[in-house]
Amino acid sequence: MTSLLTAPARARADLRDRRPLALVTLLAGACAALIPMLGCMGLAVVGWFLSDAGAHGEPRDALRVGALGWLLGHRSGMQVDGVAVSVVPLLVTLGCAWTVWRVGLRAGAAISGHGPDADAIADGVRDWTVPVATMIFTATYVVLAAVTSSVAGTGATAPDTGRVVVWSVLLCAVVGGAAIATGSGRAAIWATALPPVMRGSSAICASVLRTWFAVCAAVLVLAVLVDLGTAENILSQLDLDAGDTTAYLLAAATVVPNALVFAGSYLLGPGFTVGVGTLVAPSGVSIGALPLFPLLAALPDNGPAPGWVSAVMVLPPLVAVVATLRAHRTRPTDRWDEGIVRGLVGGVLAGLAFGVLAVLAGGAVGPGRMSDVAPFAGDVLVHAVTAFGLGGLVGGAVATWLTRRSARR
Repeated sequence: MTSLLTAPARARADLRDRRPLALVTLLAGACAALIPMLGCMGLAVVGWFLSDAGAHGEPRDALRVGALGWLLGHRSGMQVDGVAVSVVPLLVTLGCAWTVWRVGLRAGAAISGHGPDADAIADGVRDWTVPVATMIFTATYVVLAAVTSSVAGTGATAPDTGRVVVWSVLLCAVVGGAAIATGSGRAAIWATALPPVMRGSSAICASVLRTWFAVCAAVLVLAVLVDLGTAENILSQLDLDAGDTTAYLLAAATVVPNALVFAGSYLLGPGFTVGVGTLVAPSGVSIGALPLFPLLAALPDNGPAPGWVSAVMVLPPLVAVVATLRAHRTRPTDRWDEGIVRGLVGGVLAGLAFGVLAVLAGGAVGPGRMSDVAPFAGDVLVHAVTAFGLGGLVGGAVATWLTRRSARR
């Protein structure tokens, strides 16, 4: 296709794909860090104005709060009136990951012309374009994160800069590196060397996670609607005006993904804790006094759970079966070994991913009993791997049987 272009057009296309690698990835790393950070700061300023029209404090205080919220999304933790808060607002973390991915894609496309061509790469010629670009991208992001932690943090808030740096490196190396490889076209070349089973397994893993979180969202919404009066009562007890309520709900929305992980931990069986010595699981509920937070209205009542509640534990393997069948529609196979291995590996990977999210979703949210609000991550990991792996295996076998039957017809 490039050969059909005129000489000036080809030159412009080559220049567009061969922009200076160091400059492009440096700017990309800065944008990936600054875009969500400025978004958090902007929301903090809006909340400051909504609260008594900004009568209390100064704009720089709101900007500092927004920067601390961005740092919390990087597992920085902080101190509030001497109390440790270590919970990660997963909505902020996901927003940062999405931004890193999108910016990484554009950076990869801008440097796709660097290094050897596709034929040379396929022949085994070493290509350092993606590793070098990822290193510069990561270094820029990490420097900005460390500077932000030093500037926004005070002796009273004390965010952990070390954890911010570690999390930033992981975020940029994994998500950013994958995005740069995809945008530059290297990922497509490398993927041809992978066996079809691995590509099919990754598709099943993504399908299982999407379906599972859709089920968790439906259960969470249903639980809130069933006890909507309690949520309204909690908001009324906070005695907030319209502006304060809006700012409060915006802040509460940052932990909605955490609530989805808690709901999934409940459906898997192990459940979670909302305070030291408490339990919320299909086997029963034992909780004490709770803070005034609307999402807590979704919690079931204290005491032994009804017998039918234990039936929810059939949902995880059933979800894995359905998701595996859906994934097989785009990548059908009539080989028993390939279909079963695809489903099993994809389900296990989905279980591992959900187990990691269970580790990230919890933490300390206050003093005393509220220092432990988290899913039982170890048990959740075991249950998720078992349930999704078993469901994926069954789904893979059923999908392969349907494909073979269709081929015979």
